[in-house]
Amino acid sequence: MKLINKQKGLVIKMEDALLEKLCKYGVQWHPKEFGGILVGYYADDNRTVIISETVIPEEFRSSRFSFERRNKGLKKILERLYRQSPPLVYVGEWHTHPDNPAIPSATDMKALQEIVQDKRVFINNPILLIISICKEKCAPAFFVYNNNKVYRYEEKE
Repeated sequence: MKLINKQKGLVIKMEDALLEKLCKYGVQWHPKEFGGILVGYYADDNRTVIISETVIPEEFRSSRFSFERRNKGLKKILERLYRQSPPLVYVGEWHTHPDNPAIPSATDMKALQEIVQDKRVFINNPILLIISICKEKCAPAFFVYNNNKVYRYEEKE
């Protein structure tokens, strides 16, 4: 799949198989939220991100209306991914919204702000993927955080 954010001129590329994998996780954990991090790499134009994998956290808290991942073990996994070719880096977060629309909540916005402000994370524009899971149907929505605002990606025509 290829998505574009027309306001910022940014592009996301991601294999359909990876999205299907994330949806399966969401269905498995329904009716609780579930998620992880997105890893990939940036094309030479620095405007296109290729999302190639997810990392599921070792520890997390999950309820019907929240997902809070912990960082245990992530540093080691990310270091290993960075040493492969092409080097994969953290590009953002994903989580499900069971029986609710794929719209960023105030909690989601706060989490994105904290990621950008964290001096251990070197990203200014994290991707956020929210997957609405309703009766085993998957409805994803991709967003990018930029200058305290969230912009949505649309399917490329």
